[in-house]
Amino acid sequence: MRGLENKRVVITGGASGIGFATAVRFLDEGAKVVILDRDREAGEKLPAELPGLAQFIPCDVSDLGQVQNAIEEAIQVVGGIDVLINNAGISLRHAFLDITREEWERVLGVNLNGVFYVAQTVARHMLENHGGVILNMGSTNGIMGYQYYSDYNASKAGVIELTKSMALELAPRIRVNAVAPGFILTPMQKAEYTDEMLEEVNRRIPLKRTGKPEEVAALFAFLASEEAEFITGQIYVLDGGEIAGGLLS
Repeated sequence: MRGLENKRVVITGGASGIGFATAVRFLDEGAKVVILDRDREAGEKLPAELPGLAQFIPCDVSDLGQVQNAIEEAIQVVGGIDVLINNAGISLRHAFLDITREEWERVLGVNLNGVFYVAQTVARHMLENHGGVILNMGSTNGIMGYQYYSDYNASKAGVIELTKSMALELAPRIRVNAVAPGFILTPMQKAEYTDEMLEEVNRRIPLKRTGKPEEVAALFAFLASEEAEFITGQIYVLDGGEIAGGLLS
């Protein structure tokens, strides 16, 4: 992609899954990458797994103080932030009536509050300097209803509307978009779905398979690049055709 070499990129939730694949892609593009993740054990393995990684910084994005400290450290390490991949997220598969207050607050705390905390902190830095690109992690769950994920669905719907509002307020110096994946085979997905459940999912997706983290990473790379300089305020669905006809409910 044009214009990614030497870009300073921060990726939240980058120790595994889509975040890890995105770090690999941006490093391949010649970017300087800093990863934030609350999983300290996984993060400590990253320098060996990702040669060229600028820094791993432990951070729980649901804690504003930790976010502010981590972003300050990231700026010191690479000299600034050109691109934010606001990827960190969690989900819990529960029936609506079984969701506890603690679970609700935990999911919303990471998936919505965390996106807001990181985006606002980074946007202030970008506006004081050179502008930049912010890419938020949405989901098809934020576009249509899914059973057993009420808290997750609500958080991702919030991210989608937050993205649009940010794009309007931060233009023209900061471009803001969101990626909304469908079923992507990540460790989080594998933990919640049995093989039989995944087979059923694959049967109902028009392309007959779940997505790969690398495919989401490729979309992030495009949206961060100079190829996408006229794109802001958009939500990009990556789902193998899953929601085109409302196949999954």
